[in-house]
Amino acid sequence: MLRIGTSGWNYPSGKGTWNGLFYPARRGRGAGPKGFDELSWYAEHFDTVEVNSSFYGPPTPETTRRWVAKTPPRFEFSLKLHQQFTHPEMFKRTALAHLPDASASALAELARVNDADIGKFKSGLDPIATAGKLGALLAQFPASFRDSPHNRAYLEWLLTTFREYPVAVELRHKTWSDQIGATLELLGAYQAAWVQIDEPKFQLSIRQNFLPNVKVFYYMRLHGRNAAQWWRHDKSEDRYDYLYSNDELKEFSETADAARRLVKKLYLYTNNHFSAKSVANAAMIKQQLGEPIEGTYPPEFVARYPDLAGVVDVSAPTFVRRQSAGTAHE
Repeated sequence: MLRIGTSGWNYPSGKGTWNGLFYPARRGRGAGPKGFDELSWYAEHFDTVEVNSSFYGPPTPETTRRWVAKTPPRFEFSLKLHQQFTHPEMFKRTALAHLPDASASALAELARVNDADIGKFKSGLDPIATAGKLGALLAQFPASFRDSPHNRAYLEWLLTTFREYPVAVELRHKTWSDQIGATLELLGAYQAAWVQIDEPKFQLSIRQNFLPNVKVFYYMRLHGRNAAQWWRHDKSEDRYDYLYSNDELKEFSETADAARRLVKKLYLYTNNHFSAKSVANAAMIKQQLGEPIEGTYPPEFVARYPDLAGVVDVSAPTFVRRQSAGTAHE
């Protein structure tokens, strides 16, 4: 029950777009070849994906039903919780951009999670959960979210609120690992997985041992190591412009291989999405673990990432199979 995939599948713009690399190039303002569907193509290569778009806006049931229809029966989605649940200050800044005349008190009230917000997010999950395609919910907290009585109480409330789903919690501030016993006890009480992460380290970075904290599932995320652009960058995509080498990936492949023998399911997601480097690294991890590498890859992709030459199948004509099959998924 090892599942390896990427964080997100749709990166249509910017310097780090996937179009013309893992997906066909867009023509003018079009969306690529007629009938081509990105998610359907992605699902030929991986059996899980971590949904990032749900952080910026809860998906509607109509949207998630389409996702379910476009993917094979064994495919699983892990969804990141909406920023209102984990990043209230970011949510207020987003709201302020749309409501420039709103008062501080009005923004605070808007950011406060209520029953309607919870119900809206859960309704978007329902089609995925009903289809048996829900991997986990990812509660990714900012680096500033430190261990305190208030934050610990909020985390417990969040775990209680979403207790019917597998929840993975990404904590980044070292105060959580400073009180590792209490943190493990809290997460364990709700069978929540403590997300193991790789990212540029800072002074207050959380300390990790990469051991499973629950037997139900294990959750790992690789963000890349672009320290130079992690905090200061022109575009947010720049911080994820990093390609792990085969040697760098070995420690994570070995960790995953050991951890999967201790848990029922293991999810490993690559989040270094700039120019589909996450796709390349996910395929490389599969190779290191002896997992089947499915689907065909465009010659342009292998030319960009030569470590995959002889590893992935590039024998099929680029995108032809998906162009003919994609319409049936719509």
